[in-house]
Amino acid sequence: MATGITRIVLQSEMLLEAPNWHPDGWFLVNAEGMLWRADTNGLTLIRTGSGERCNNDHGFLLDGRIVFSAHNGSGAGMHIFDGTAVTPMDLPRPSWWHSAYGNLLAYACVRGDDRVVRIATFDTSSGVEKVLTPDDAHHDGPDFSACGRFIWYNSDVTGHAQIWRMDRDGRNAAPMFEDGNVNWFPHPSPCGRHVIYLAYPKGTQGHPRDLDVSINAMSPDGTNRRVLINLFGGQGTMNVPCWSPDGRAFAFMRFSGH
Repeated sequence: MATGITRIVLQSEMLLEAPNWHPDGWFLVNAEGMLWRADTNGLTLIRTGSGERCNNDHGFLLDGRIVFSAHNGSGAGMHIFDGTAVTPMDLPRPSWWHSAYGNLLAYACVRGDDRVVRIATFDTSSGVEKVLTPDDAHHDGPDFSACGRFIWYNSDVTGHAQIWRMDRDGRNAAPMFEDGNVNWFPHPSPCGRHVIYLAYPKGTQGHPRDLDVSINAMSPDGTNRRVLINLFGGQGTMNVPCWSPDGRAFAFMRFSGH
């Protein structure tokens, strides 16, 4: 963030998506329905033993375990991998993991028959799930602020996807700004100084792959918005938390095609 310099860590013929930055300096990605460790030495398959197909909703818990969503034919379910065994979480499907803070997990989900995507939290200590966005708009991409007080997310309640923030109990939800871009996947930095997000062109439906997009940054109050990187990407570029632990840099995927 200080220099504006980008560095290519790895190039692959496989479609790699959604990098998480591990404290030891490697990256967790998904490709071909599996999870991989990526670094300058290449790709190493993470053998979870799960027979379900992983998507690009994965990351790390504070104790170092991997949490990920994967499909079994009836929607995505959330799982925890401790390095030896996978434990499926006892939550309804579909549930797409996105972020963690202490005992709280934040994720997008569908609950009920209306098929609306909403944001929920699950308290691993109490076993209680709380759906935070009761209205009928599409809410997605939740990510906790470094302090744990807020959840950042995208919502199309005002017409198209914009960047929102709410208290972690769901109160005081509000857009941080409004513009003509279709904005997804906000990620507040661990240092508390920045929020990055993915900006799609006006009129984009959903969050597809293979478009000209940009990674934008702003201050946590919604001001000082600016384009950091223009790239060919979209779905899979930075769906989940991707900051380095010190907040000095972030990881992303750029796709070939131009």
